[in-house]
Amino acid sequence: MYARLLRTFLAVARSRNITRAAEQIHLAQSSVSDQIQFLETELGADLFTRSKLGLELTRAGEALKPYAEEILMLSDEARAAVEANMGKTAGTVTIGALETIASVKLPRWLSAFQDDHPDINLKLKVAGSGDLLRKLEDGEIDVGFCFDKGALDERLAKRTISAEPLILIASREQQSPSRTGDLTALASVSFVATEVGCVYRHLFDRAFAEAGVAAPKLAAEVGSIGTIARLVAAGTGMGLVPRLAVADALDSGEIVEMPWPGEVATASLVMIWRRRRVQPPALKLLLAAASENFAPVKSAGDHPRHAVSSLS
Repeated sequence: MYARLLRTFLAVARSRNITRAAEQIHLAQSSVSDQIQFLETELGADLFTRSKLGLELTRAGEALKPYAEEILMLSDEARAAVEANMGKTAGTVTIGALETIASVKLPRWLSAFQDDHPDINLKLKVAGSGDLLRKLEDGEIDVGFCFDKGALDERLAKRTISAEPLILIASREQQSPSRTGDLTALASVSFVATEVGCVYRHLFDRAFAEAGVAAPKLAAEVGSIGTIARLVAAGTGMGLVPRLAVADALDSGEIVEMPWPGEVATASLVMIWRRRRVQPPALKLLLAAASENFAPVKSAGDHPRHAVSSLS
């Protein structure tokens, strides 16, 4: 059973569509169809069936999927073991990140890493937190940078690399009850937040819950931090967001930072990767560099902060 056939099978299983799968793995649609047909002939079973929602895995396809994932993982680990034994560090690392992290936190660091390791090719993909986890599980990215939302699938590992302050933001004209030092007064203020399910909404809800304060009423639920900044600037309501996400709007004076009347709230910036017995040398170098240069406050699972060998 060829690895390329299994990669094609998993691409179709993810996308549930031949055309989208072909785009993902850079093959012609006819090649994807031929490979699936060849695999089905080899196994003597249909792997997909058509439905109104697209291609669905058959029972045989569902049975194959975890084995295909494990076989490809072992194949990648075998290649990584050979490369490590030969002392090779060249390779490609595909990074995923939230848009704000990709635009604010990563550029300078990635540029410096590239200067130190010119033989490593870096690719960056921007996605939401849920999509980043899916891409990690599916092997579309090697490491993801996002804010912590709690427990992960046991196949994934994470490390906290920095603690980013959460700040109250308001329009220049708006007066905040937090100036009185009364945290509970914020419950009567209208806020703008992202939608439920977004990592920024998770940070918003958790900050008030940990402060023991009832969640404030929302003037609007929006899809991005950029929209929050614009609505706050227009006086729609206040916001509670990571400072790095609104740095430009603060610098330009569109919005102002207000004092948080309780204990300073922070958001843990984490990097997440797949656990493997052997990490590809290029990825191992990048994980170690991130651990060193982002000043982690604590490693997930209490691993040593800078021990390269623990990044598995």
